[in-house]
Amino acid sequence: QVQLVESGGGSVQAGGSLKLSCAASGSTYISYCMAWFRQAPGKVREGVAATDSDGSTNYADSVKGRFTIYKDNVKNTLYLQMNSVKPEDTAMYFCAADPRVPACWQRTKNQELKHWGQGTQVTVSS
Repeated sequence: QVQLVESGGGSVQAGGSLKLSCAASGSTYISYCMAWFRQAPGKVREGVAATDSDGSTNYADSVKGRFTIYKDNVKNTLYLQMNSVKPEDTAMYFCAADPRVPACWQRTKNQELKHWGQGTQVTVSS
């Protein structure tokens, strides 16, 4: 069983930066497809970024060029570096993982990942 715990959320002004962390335990997460999602009030949850077991990455168009997803294999932690944040980035952010590595980004867009964290809130003020 994989346990995922997010941290690093908070309040930040537009144009600022924030780094989210997702600590993974309980399995060999390095071989997993891992991703970040977000859900704003009144909106559907959306995939933000994903990374495969080989380190390749994919991003939603809305965050491309501003957010970076990466893993620290020693710390078993997934990160989301958020730069140039905008008020529309305000949401609850979740990390997720799935042992089925093929088609990781497609699985992310379809929200078909197996293991989920509890989320961390990000609020961007204008």
